[in-house]
Amino acid sequence: MGTSITCPNCKHQFVMEDAFAADIEKEMRGKLESEWRKRMDGLNAEKQQLAQQRQQIEQLKQVQEEELNKRLLSEKEKMHESLSENIRKHLSADFENQLRMLQQTNQEQEERLREARRQELEFLRREQELRNKEEEMEISMQKKVLEARNQLTEVIRKEEADRSQLRETEFQLRLREMEKQLEDQRRLAEEMKRRAEQGSMQLQGEVQELVLEELLRAAFPFDTVSEVGKGVRGADCIQTIRNQFGQDCGRIIYESKRTKDFSRDWLEKLKADMRSQGADVAILVTQAMPKDMDRFGEREGIWVCTFTEVKALALVLRDGIIKISNALRTQENKGDKMHMLYDYLTGSEFAEQWKAIREGFLSMKLSIQKEREAMEKLWKAREKQLEKVLLNAAHIKGSVEGIAGSDSVDLKLLEDAADDLLLD
Repeated sequence: MGTSITCPNCKHQFVMEDAFAADIEKEMRGKLESEWRKRMDGLNAEKQQLAQQRQQIEQLKQVQEEELNKRLLSEKEKMHESLSENIRKHLSADFENQLRMLQQTNQEQEERLREARRQELEFLRREQELRNKEEEMEISMQKKVLEARNQLTEVIRKEEADRSQLRETEFQLRLREMEKQLEDQRRLAEEMKRRAEQGSMQLQGEVQELVLEELLRAAFPFDTVSEVGKGVRGADCIQTIRNQFGQDCGRIIYESKRTKDFSRDWLEKLKADMRSQGADVAILVTQAMPKDMDRFGEREGIWVCTFTEVKALALVLRDGIIKISNALRTQENKGDKMHMLYDYLTGSEFAEQWKAIREGFLSMKLSIQKEREAMEKLWKAREKQLEKVLLNAAHIKGSVEGIAGSDSVDLKLLEDAADDLLLD
């Protein structure tokens, strides 16, 4: 949604983006119309030139036709006279010659008419090409107007989003400024008067420092963010990074600047502060970026960013410092750890623990072996009982078959193959 502005005289409300878009669209339309007029003037001039050529061709055609008619009339008269004079002398020869001359004259006339028609067709073709070019130019002009309008809308939307974000940041900073001003007024009225005389630049810088410290404390609650006192040489604040075990992993120093112009001297000062305070990384938070930087980046060993980018940049650098610290910590006392591991593996504590594991394994193996032997013993007993039952059943079957015959009584307990297998 656009920004509404109310006129102080007539109280009429209008959208600022629409007014800008209308002015820019009017300017672009004027430029496009002027270019379109120039091209149309060129096309009209070419069209007039073609019309003049066509008129000249028509005139030339008329002149040629008149000359041809005159020549035909004169030739006819001459032929009539010559024929009337010489018809009795050379009737057959002269007639053939005159007929040949007439045919040649007719051929020449047909060639001229054919050339005139060809020129007329060429003129019509060029006229049609001009019309097609005019239509294509009109379509391309409409496309360019639409593309320019879309690009302009996208640029205005992006600028409006940037302005909204900037206004949001400015609003937060100004709110902090007002709170800081009220606090300073209650504590030190005279100091506030002196600061008001010197201007609000130092106050704005202090407010941004306080906001930066609160932002770091809220984003990294396990780290220690300490403020450098006024008059003490060094950066504005120091962040001591700690991992999840509370161990110190490194330090990041921050320098906050809120001015309209960027100074290269800030980088040299911050590098000296980083060396003097033993910090791992230095970050310069500034409102005015260098001319060749449109977003955060590294410049001469110092990370430069805006206030809106400092949280993300600090998160990435902090993670890198913790990983480097953990890697270095794992390399500490590597030889002592190897000796301690050797002593543990050759000591009585490890031997007793391994002995307990071995005893438990042997006990489980022995229990399984006993269960297997008991089950095999039970299976053998049952197998003997089954063989005894089958043997007695076979005796009874043989006695019955001997008395009554094999087809009278069915005494099979199992299939024949199973019976044979068990009896064997």
